[in-house]
Amino acid sequence: MTRFKDHFSAHADLYRSARPTYPEALFDWLAAQVPDRELAWDAGCGNGQASIALARRFGRVVATDPSASQIADAEPRANIDYRVEPGERSSLADASVGLVTIAQALHWFDFDAFYAEVRRVLKPGGVIAAWSYASCSVAAAVDRVIEHLYGDALTGPYWPPERAHIDAGYRTIPFPFEAIAAPEFPMVMRWNVDQLLAYLRSWSATQRYLAANGVDPVGLVEADLRGAWGDSAQLREVRWKFHALAGRL
Repeated sequence: MTRFKDHFSAHADLYRSARPTYPEALFDWLAAQVPDRELAWDAGCGNGQASIALARRFGRVVATDPSASQIADAEPRANIDYRVEPGERSSLADASVGLVTIAQALHWFDFDAFYAEVRRVLKPGGVIAAWSYASCSVAAAVDRVIEHLYGDALTGPYWPPERAHIDAGYRTIPFPFEAIAAPEFPMVMRWNVDQLLAYLRSWSATQRYLAANGVDPVGLVEADLRGAWGDSAQLREVRWKFHALAGRL
């Protein structure tokens, strides 16, 4: 049985409110690659952020996640069917799906079991796409504070080992499908400093540090971050390194 690695259920509300949104151009591009737009499967859907974007482009979306807390926080849509179940064992019918997406979650999966499930449910010519983002950047002074929080002095030891796949841009993840070259998709948000601080608190390593030490590590760097930011109401561009894998059955 595949073990569910749950790093987000305990702070599902924060995760939903604080995370950046994915580039709309990504979903437009994916919709143009598939054999049809009848049904998409968003595996490891979390709070349904990608599911909602898919629902604007597909007739139906099945969105699955093993975390009941994440599913409970997902925003409903008439054409989204949210299901609490692991990606490695879905309730989808054979050859029923035109697109499978995995947003910021593939590194948690049992690759062999999940890919077998993908091959079972994809239609001929169907597409699988997975993406991740890491290393947000604002400006040099702000970035130095974020890097200190991310590093070994604070949250570094509290990152799960799977985080290494994100840091490597998913290049270390096996992907046994006919590759589709994906264009670059800029991932940018205009945030104030409080929005950035909320995002940093949504990190799984931040929450693990807090649970282990009884101290919020973001609080330890907050004054420095606010000082580097300047006017707290000022909106700045926050950019992430965005990496996508796409393939065809």
